Amino acid sequence: MKLGVMTVLLGNMKVEEAFKYLSDSGVQAVELGAGGYPGKAHANPEELLNDGGKIRELKDLVDKYNLEISSLSCHGNPVHPQKEIADAFHDDFEKTVLLAEKLGVRRVNTFSGCPGDSPNSMYPNWVTCPWPDDFLKILEYQWNDVLIPYWEKTTAFAKDHGVDMICLEMHPGFAVYNPETLLKLRAAVGDVIGANFDPSHLFWQGIDPVAAIRELAGAIYHFHAKDTKIDAINTAVNGVLDTKHYGDEINRSWIFRSVGYGNDYQVWKDMVSALRMVGYDYVLSIEHEDSLMTPNEGLQKAIAFLKEVMVFEDKGEMWWA
Repeated sequence: MKLGVMTVLLGNMKVEEAFKYLSDSGVQAVELGAGGYPGKAHANPEELLNDGGKIRELKDLVDKYNLEISSLSCHGNPVHPQKEIADAFHDDFEKTVLLAEKLGVRRVNTFSGCPGDSPNSMYPNWVTCPWPDDFLKILEYQWNDVLIPYWEKTTAFAKDHGVDMICLEMHPGFAVYNPETLLKLRAAVGDVIGANFDPSHLFWQGIDPVAAIRELAGAIYHFHAKDTKIDAINTAVNGVLDTKHYGDEINRSWIFRSVGYGNDYQVWKDMVSALRMVGYDYVLSIEHEDSLMTPNEGLQKAIAFLKEVMVFEDKGEMWWA
């Protein structure tokens, strides 16, 4: 396995400065934002796609600092019910795919998106229960009329341009938010769809990441190293569905944390072991969203923690085997 970082947290640095800082910190791979919510500070398709020289410069910097690009990230909602919003996210995604093709990167990380409840909607509608029956009708519309047709077309575009792994982050608020929904979309449109496995979004839903990893064997294409701390007191009162601002840490049912500050070494060792058992031997990419730490402190603590739990060498054999 390799240690990676989603470089969005270093967006205030020039790309070479960020690469040098990460390389000096023992990082082996970078995940570059190229549009959508992550922005495009270190990989702007509008600039790079029109300038072969800049593409070569970026590749040379990756090589200079002994890094590799694990993926390009372009998280957004390309099935948003407001067409202009959906089109903007979709345009970013297509440009990210074209940039990935130029860079020789096979993976693009994103969200599935979430449609509205009808063709006349203004905002996404994330369904979390089956009753009243209105909600089942919404799900039928979202999946059959919007989501599956969109991803059938979009996966074909990606494959045509060398991106054969679209890594969906299972994120509440979007149609794909757990292993079941990811596998549902994968079964409908093909195995270009896989997971950008981020345990932080699973912890607070009550999902055991190790069980989820085993369920998704063969369908995990990328991994985000981010943690979540469940607040036992607030959750005991209000449950885990929480719409309070992320900055209201003391009153929330859960908050995002740097790895090791939500769950201990054993939990993360079990995840790494499960990844190895299902054949995932790629990058663990740190994503920093810990509001209790500065980006630098959170990143360095995460790097140190993951170096203790990751498996870097090839499998061995029993001495008697």
